Order: sequence, then C-alpha cells, then structure tokens
Amino acid sequence: MPIVQIAGNNPLVDGRQSEKALMVQRGMIRHLEDAGHAVLPEFPLANGRRADLLCLDRKGRFTLIEIKSSVEDYKVDRKWPEYSGFCDYFAFATWSGVPAGIFPQTTGLYVADAHYAELLREPPEQTMHAASRKALTLRFARLAAQRAERIARFAEAGDLAFDRLDFDKSAD
Repeated sequence: MPIVQIAGNNPLVDGRQSEKALMVQRGMIRHLEDAGHAVLPEFPLANGRRADLLCLDRKGRFTLIEIKSSVEDYKVDRKWPEYSGFCDYFAFATWSGVPAGIFPQTTGLYVADAHYAELLREPPEQTMHAASRKALTLRFARLAAQRAERIARFAEAGDLAFDRLDFDKSAD
C-alpha cells in the first residue's frame, strides 16, 4: 500500500493513508456532510486508537467509519471491535475494488469514490452511555476548534505549511 506525500498541503492528510483510502475518505466526507453530519478525520480516541472518520449528527449521535482500502487492509487490521464504546453506529467504508462480502453483516457498509458514497448496509444502533457521549462530544468540539485555529493561524500568517499540524495533539 503506497503512502501518499507525508505532511502535504492538505490538513486532512497525516501521511498514513493510501491513495485509495484518501479517495474513500473524500467521498465519505462529502456524503456525510450532505447528510448533515459534522465530520472529523483521524480522530484520536481515549483508548489510544484512532478513528478514520468520526461523525456527529444533528441529534448528537456519533458514527464511526473505518476505511478499508483493500482486502489485505481488512485482514490485517482487527482493532475495529475496540471502537464500539465510542459510537452509536459503526460502519466500514471501502471502494468498488474491494468485495463487500468480506465485511461482517453486523456492521454498516459504504462504498465510496472520490466524489460520493453509497450506503450498502445500514449500521445497527448501539446507544452510547450518557457519560461516554458527553466526554466524546466535548473531545470532538475541542479537537474541531483546535484544528480550525491551527489552520486559521497558518493561513493568517501566509504560511500554509499544514505539515506542522499535529493530529496527535490531545483534545483533552
């Protein structure tokens, strides 16, 4: 899986994603934002894991999207069950070159390209505990504000060197 330009000019890219994963990410973000979600890519979770996309809908519910760019990517990465406490809905997102049949029937599934995404299977609801929801909502808001501030600060200085954005900085 090739790595794209590390720390390029896109603040949504941290250098770990393949070109296919970035394509899926773009399509998913467009789809989710059109559906009314606020979306943060590469969201650090309290358990040390990182969500590919964490989405907050208008009702305050969280959807966590795990992007898989190949069959191999899915086979080697078994951390996704650890995401259940951090969302109301969990889904995989992939592209048309990955067979949909490899993904568990108990999760949601999207197929995306660079322009949009299609929901193939609705994710089942798994309501979060109230205290977990409050903590995640605050973390989501703080991280979104921190990212917006960093982008504004660099743009204001005329220095669009997004490579200095620290995606690992805690939102606590």
